[in-house]
Amino acid sequence: MRMLLLILYLACSAFRFLLDWLNLRYRQQNRKPLPAAFVGQIDEQRLCKSDAYALANDRLGFVEAGCGMLLTLLFLFGGLLPWYDQWIARPGAGFVSQGLLFFGVLALVQMVLGLPFSLYRHFVLEEKFGFNRMSFKLWCSDLLKSLLVGAVLFLLLASGALWLIKLAPTSWWLWVWGFWALVSLFLLFVSPYLIEPLFFKFTPLQHADLEDEVRNLLAKAGVRAGKVLQVDASKRSGHSNAYFTGIGKVKRVVLFDTLLEQLEDRELLAVLAHELGHWRHGHLRSRLIKSLLIALLSCWLGFTLLRGGWLPGWFGSAELSFYAQVILLGWLAGQLGFLWTPLSSWWSRRHERQADRFAVNLTGSGRELASGLVKLARENLSSLFPHPLYAAFYFSHPPLVERVQQLEALVAEDSAQG
Repeated sequence: MRMLLLILYLACSAFRFLLDWLNLRYRQQNRKPLPAAFVGQIDEQRLCKSDAYALANDRLGFVEAGCGMLLTLLFLFGGLLPWYDQWIARPGAGFVSQGLLFFGVLALVQMVLGLPFSLYRHFVLEEKFGFNRMSFKLWCSDLLKSLLVGAVLFLLLASGALWLIKLAPTSWWLWVWGFWALVSLFLLFVSPYLIEPLFFKFTPLQHADLEDEVRNLLAKAGVRAGKVLQVDASKRSGHSNAYFTGIGKVKRVVLFDTLLEQLEDRELLAVLAHELGHWRHGHLRSRLIKSLLIALLSCWLGFTLLRGGWLPGWFGSAELSFYAQVILLGWLAGQLGFLWTPLSSWWSRRHERQADRFAVNLTGSGRELASGLVKLARENLSSLFPHPLYAAFYFSHPPLVERVQQLEALVAEDSAQG
């Protein structure tokens, strides 16, 4: 069984690298004519810069994935996990405290190993292409805050789960799932007020006329939001975005200040209308329900495998602690999640098309949304020519050229009907 699992991992890893390689070659060799909405916005020089940015990200991704693969092979199949399991064991330690030590050290090591890649991404790659606006001091500040927030959440979730496992050894999977679900829902309520302000400064939208138009659009869509805010994202990056945050009565519309700089008001409203489409179609609710159901199934499967005692033998070990077996479960879940990726991506792209259609109906035209998406692609150096298989497997949104073509088709369809 150990050999079969190793072959599974190597096959999944090889397929990942194959997809990346196919996408890299296809992007460089298969440029197609761009739709009319791109004319005057993205020229050959911009396409070359987008290709260079994508290539730089690809190279970093290859190195990072290769290092991760090597560490996984050494840890799970090279004997490091049993060694770590014995090394970290503390005679007389309680079940909860021992588990916190076991997982906490691993999390700390993983964070430290990821620091060089984070530094390179921010201060070399993103700096080279004009996106990074973060000082080293701010980067360190964000890192410390992230560690603090992560440590608090880790202590809450891990200690709560381990305590429930000890308390209800025959039914812990259901109790752990319920605990995690409640904490996740609670964080949706409190994150806009307790976590997000640690990293960003939120202020009321400075453009009064635009705020009135945003609220009119919200009312037209039948969505209630407590506040319309802008955030100082430009302190960290030149990338732009808009999103809803919170749940229930604490919903808020958040616009990056970079987005306000890059788009005209009508384009920004069209992008916002797309986000409203997700709310009106219940996409956020359905995604939450899906994630909770997957978590429930995962907890039950994990409980079943742990109770059966098969995992140590599957990985060639005579005996492993409960905590080490949880690590093996996480690895197995990652492989299954990779196989699930294309279906999840297809489902997400379907939602994006529905939201686009909603935005067209709400604003009365798809021209502004198309031109807004093109400007965002230009400013963010988005890759316009992904390999079809790569896009089908990974893309949560339709490829931009295809998406703009669909919007233009909707405009032509509405014009013909009008």
